Amino acid sequence: MSTTLTIRIDEQTRARLERLSESVARTKSYLVTHAIQEYLDLNEWHVDGIVKAVGRADSADAKFASHEDVSAWLESWGGVDEKDPPKCE
Repeated sequence: MSTTLTIRIDEQTRARLERLSESVARTKSYLVTHAIQEYLDLNEWHVDGIVKAVGRADSADAKFASHEDVSAWLESWGGVDEKDPPKCE
């Protein structure tokens, strides 16, 4: 089942969509539907990951490494005295 959605796009985007539609022998509607689906898949995954990470960070048993320890570790990368990753406490 599908529904209709009206959007406004600039003329350059419309022309690009038209050219691609003709090149791949697909309707503009097909291309836009698949582009929206891919966008939603990517962004839902991203936002879900952020929400889960914030939930873990907000939990009572969350452990963190200090900014200073992480910065010092990153600055040591590639050097002769490269440090071990900091411990979370």
